[in-house]
Amino acid sequence: MPNAIIQVEEVNKEYGSGKKTVAALKDVNLEIRRGEFVGVVGPSGCGKSTLLHVMSGLEAPTSGRVLLDGVDVTLISERDLPKVRAQKIGFVFQAFLLIEDLTAFENIQAVLWPNEEITKQKQESMALEVLREVDMLERRDHFPRQLSGGEQQRVAIARALVNHPPVLFCDEPTGNLDSKSGENIMKIISALNKEKDMTVVLVTHNEDLVKNAKRILRMKDGVVRG
Repeated sequence: MPNAIIQVEEVNKEYGSGKKTVAALKDVNLEIRRGEFVGVVGPSGCGKSTLLHVMSGLEAPTSGRVLLDGVDVTLISERDLPKVRAQKIGFVFQAFLLIEDLTAFENIQAVLWPNEEITKQKQESMALEVLREVDMLERRDHFPRQLSGGEQQRVAIARALVNHPPVLFCDEPTGNLDSKSGENIMKIISALNKEKDMTVVLVTHNEDLVKNAKRILRMKDGVVRG
């Protein structure tokens, strides 16, 4: 597909072995265009999160291949994968996964620390920029325990954006939030897609979360239907 940023070809993912093998993904083929907002909907245990992990290179498929922005992540070594992921994707999880002993500002900056090519001054500037985007600049010096769930998820989104990745993967991003905080997080994610043309892939069991998606894929028992 022209302008496809994600291509999944004949992907299978199995866990276990022998009679205890569980097929989490079954012959999945899909393409996602640059700038799309794609929602993946299905019940718990249907393989949604596994699909997201395979597409993003967090897990390797048992068979098949995944191209992420033209790069076949199934051929990349474990040593080089983190660098590719840092360049290509941002990931927002249901659990905020912030480091408790770091401030909001430091949690974002920590993503940039391994990159010696970026000066400390530039790192600070990049972290402040994304904090401003999610309206958390005034809370920059607060620790996660001092932030509400919605505020922690805003910081998590800012952390995912700091490297300016072309793709944002979201795994039940409002699952730990109250309805109002969840709405605010979805407004931020939708705005990133509409205003910055960022490709968004969001998995959820909640149909309401993907009402602004340009395309909805449905999953059941490891099978994807578009």
